Amino acid sequence: MPERTFAEARLTEAAALGNVGAFSELVRQYRAGVLRTAFGILGSAQEADDVAQEVFIKVWNNLPRYHGRGSFASWLYRIAVNTSIDALRRRRDEMPLDELQSASKEDLEESVLRRDMHEHVRQAIRSLPPGARAALVLREYEQLSYREIADVLAIPIGTVMSRLHYARQALRKKLAPQE
Repeated sequence: MPERTFAEARLTEAAALGNVGAFSELVRQYRAGVLRTAFGILGSAQEADDVAQEVFIKVWNNLPRYHGRGSFASWLYRIAVNTSIDALRRRRDEMPLDELQSASKEDLEESVLRRDMHEHVRQAIRSLPPGARAALVLREYEQLSYREIADVLAIPIGTVMSRLHYARQALRKKLAPQE
Protein backbone atom coordinates (compact mmCIF):
# COMPACT_ATOMS: atom_id res chain seq x y z
CA MET A 1 0.00 0.00 0.00
CA PRO A 2 1.49 3.31 -1.00
CA GLU A 3 1.68 6.20 1.35
CA ARG A 4 -1.50 8.19 1.76
CA THR A 5 -2.72 10.03 -1.28
CA PHE A 6 -3.97 13.58 -1.08
CA ALA A 7 -7.57 12.41 -1.70
CA GLU A 8 -7.29 9.71 0.98
CA ALA A 9 -5.86 12.22 3.44
CA ARG A 10 -8.74 14.63 2.78
CA LEU A 11 -11.33 11.87 3.20
CA THR A 12 -9.84 10.52 6.43
CA GLU A 13 -9.44 14.00 7.89
CA ALA A 14 -13.02 14.95 7.01
CA ALA A 15 -14.36 11.65 8.36
CA ALA A 16 -12.35 12.11 11.57
CA LEU A 17 -14.13 15.44 12.01
CA GLY A 18 -17.51 13.71 11.73
CA ASN A 19 -18.25 14.10 8.02
CA VAL A 20 -20.52 11.12 7.33
CA GLY A 21 -20.28 11.56 3.56
CA ALA A 22 -16.49 11.27 3.65
CA PHE A 23 -16.74 8.20 5.86
CA SER A 24 -19.30 6.67 3.49
CA GLU A 25 -16.84 7.13 0.64
CA LEU A 26 -14.11 5.36 2.62
CA VAL A 27 -16.53 2.50 3.33
CA ARG A 28 -17.45 2.34 -0.36
CA GLN A 29 -13.79 2.17 -1.37
CA TYR A 30 -12.72 -0.45 1.16
CA ARG A 31 -15.79 -2.57 1.96
CA ALA A 32 -15.11 -5.28 -0.64
CA GLY A 33 -11.52 -5.71 0.53
CA VAL A 34 -12.55 -5.91 4.17
CA LEU A 35 -15.21 -8.49 3.28
CA ARG A 36 -12.73 -10.59 1.30
CA THR A 37 -10.21 -10.44 4.13
CA ALA A 38 -12.77 -11.40 6.78
CA PHE A 39 -14.21 -14.17 4.60
CA GLY A 40 -10.75 -15.53 3.91
CA ILE A 41 -10.01 -15.74 7.62
CA LEU A 42 -13.45 -16.87 8.79
CA GLY A 43 -14.71 -18.92 5.85
CA SER A 44 -18.26 -17.71 6.39
CA ALA A 45 -20.01 -15.01 4.36
CA GLN A 46 -22.41 -14.17 7.20
CA GLU A 47 -19.63 -13.86 9.75
CA ALA A 48 -17.54 -11.84 7.28
CA ASP A 49 -20.42 -9.41 6.82
CA ASP A 50 -20.83 -9.09 10.60
CA VAL A 51 -17.09 -8.54 11.03
CA ALA A 52 -17.02 -5.93 8.24
CA GLN A 53 -19.75 -3.97 10.03
CA GLU A 54 -17.81 -4.25 13.28
CA VAL A 55 -14.61 -3.12 11.53
CA PHE A 56 -16.22 0.00 10.11
CA ILE A 57 -17.78 0.86 13.49
CA LYS A 58 -14.31 0.56 15.06
CA VAL A 59 -12.83 2.69 12.29
CA TRP A 60 -15.50 5.39 12.74
CA ASN A 61 -14.96 5.43 16.51
CA ASN A 62 -11.17 5.53 16.21
CA LEU A 63 -10.70 7.87 13.23
CA PRO A 64 -9.97 10.85 15.50
CA ARG A 65 -6.98 8.85 16.84
CA TYR A 66 -5.73 7.92 13.36
CA HIS A 67 -2.97 10.40 12.73
CA GLY A 68 -2.21 9.58 9.11
CA ARG A 69 1.13 7.93 9.76
CA GLY A 70 1.24 5.42 6.94
CA SER A 71 -1.60 4.45 4.72
CA PHE A 72 -5.20 4.35 5.82
CA ALA A 73 -5.56 0.97 4.07
CA SER A 74 -2.82 -0.60 6.23
CA TRP A 75 -4.51 0.68 9.36
CA LEU A 76 -7.93 -0.51 8.16
CA TYR A 77 -6.70 -3.99 7.17
CA ARG A 78 -4.95 -4.37 10.53
CA ILE A 79 -8.30 -3.69 12.22
CA ALA A 80 -10.02 -6.14 9.83
CA VAL A 81 -7.51 -8.92 10.50
CA ASN A 82 -7.59 -8.43 14.27
CA THR A 83 -11.39 -8.28 14.36
CA SER A 84 -11.61 -11.44 12.22
CA ILE A 85 -9.21 -13.29 14.51
CA ASP A 86 -11.24 -12.14 17.53
CA ALA A 87 -14.37 -13.52 15.84
CA LEU A 88 -12.58 -16.85 15.35
CA ARG A 89 -11.88 -16.98 19.05
CA ARG A 90 -15.54 -16.31 19.83
CA ARG A 91 -16.84 -18.85 17.36
CA ARG A 92 -18.60 -21.82 18.90
CA ASP A 93 -20.36 -23.54 16.03
CA GLU A 94 -19.74 -23.79 12.33
CA MET A 95 -22.21 -22.02 10.09
CA PRO A 96 -24.42 -24.36 8.00
CA LEU A 97 -23.87 -24.47 4.26
CA ASP A 98 -26.40 -22.79 1.98
CA GLU A 99 -29.02 -25.00 0.40
CA LEU A 100 -28.27 -26.04 -3.13
CA GLN A 101 -30.83 -25.28 -5.81
CA SER A 102 -30.35 -26.94 -9.14
CA ALA A 103 -32.45 -27.61 -12.22
CA SER A 104 -31.16 -31.06 -13.13
CA LYS A 105 -29.54 -34.09 -11.55
CA GLU A 106 -26.27 -33.43 -13.46
CA ASP A 107 -26.24 -29.80 -12.35
CA LEU A 108 -26.91 -30.90 -8.77
CA GLU A 109 -24.08 -33.43 -8.87
CA GLU A 110 -21.68 -30.85 -10.31
CA SER A 111 -22.80 -28.29 -7.72
CA VAL A 112 -22.28 -30.77 -4.90
CA LEU A 113 -18.79 -31.68 -6.16
CA ARG A 114 -17.85 -28.01 -6.58
CA ARG A 115 -19.27 -27.15 -3.16
CA ASP A 116 -17.40 -30.05 -1.57
CA MET A 117 -14.15 -28.97 -3.20
CA HIS A 118 -14.61 -25.34 -2.08
CA GLU A 119 -15.53 -26.47 1.41
CA HIS A 120 -12.46 -28.71 1.56
CA VAL A 121 -10.25 -25.73 0.63
CA ARG A 122 -12.04 -23.46 3.14
CA GLN A 123 -11.59 -26.07 5.88
CA ALA A 124 -7.91 -26.38 5.06
CA ILE A 125 -7.50 -22.59 5.26
CA ARG A 126 -9.52 -22.43 8.49
CA SER A 127 -7.25 -25.08 10.02
CA LEU A 128 -4.23 -22.80 9.67
CA PRO A 129 -3.09 -20.83 12.73
CA PRO A 130 -4.58 -17.31 12.69
CA GLY A 131 -1.28 -15.58 11.86
CA ALA A 132 -0.56 -17.83 8.88
CA ARG A 133 -4.17 -17.59 7.73
CA ALA A 134 -4.14 -13.79 7.90
CA ALA A 135 -0.90 -13.56 5.91
CA LEU A 136 -2.22 -16.00 3.29
CA VAL A 137 -5.54 -14.18 2.91
CA LEU A 138 -3.87 -10.79 2.58
CA ARG A 139 -1.46 -12.14 -0.04
CA GLU A 140 -3.76 -14.37 -2.08
CA TYR A 141 -7.14 -12.62 -1.77
CA GLU A 142 -6.05 -9.01 -1.39
CA GLN A 143 -2.87 -9.28 -3.50
CA LEU A 144 -0.86 -7.27 -0.98
CA SER A 145 2.94 -7.21 -1.21
CA TYR A 146 5.10 -8.70 1.53
CA ARG A 147 5.88 -5.17 2.76
CA GLU A 148 2.16 -4.30 2.88
CA ILE A 149 1.36 -7.51 4.78
CA ALA A 150 4.19 -6.75 7.21
CA ASP A 151 2.71 -3.28 7.78
CA VAL A 152 -0.83 -4.60 8.25
CA LEU A 153 0.19 -7.35 10.67
CA ALA A 154 2.95 -5.27 12.32
CA ILE A 155 5.54 -8.02 11.82
CA PRO A 156 8.89 -8.19 9.98
CA ILE A 157 8.93 -9.17 6.29
CA GLY A 158 10.88 -12.31 7.19
CA THR A 159 8.01 -13.41 9.42
CA VAL A 160 5.55 -12.74 6.60
CA MET A 161 7.64 -14.92 4.31
CA SER A 162 7.87 -17.72 6.85
CA ARG A 163 4.11 -17.61 7.61
CA LEU A 164 3.28 -17.72 3.91
CA HIS A 165 5.68 -20.60 3.35
CA TYR A 166 4.20 -22.50 6.28
CA ALA A 167 0.61 -21.80 5.13
CA ARG A 168 1.30 -22.93 1.56
CA GLN A 169 3.11 -26.08 2.70
CA ALA A 170 0.29 -26.92 5.12
CA LEU A 171 -2.33 -26.38 2.40
CA ARG A 172 -0.42 -28.54 -0.09
CA LYS A 173 -0.26 -31.32 2.49
CA LYS A 174 -3.94 -31.02 3.46
CA LEU A 175 -5.17 -30.73 -0.11
CA ALA A 176 -2.96 -33.41 -1.68
CA PRO A 177 -4.93 -36.36 -3.02
CA GLN A 178 -5.17 -39.13 -0.45
CA GLU A 179 -3.26 -42.23 -1.48
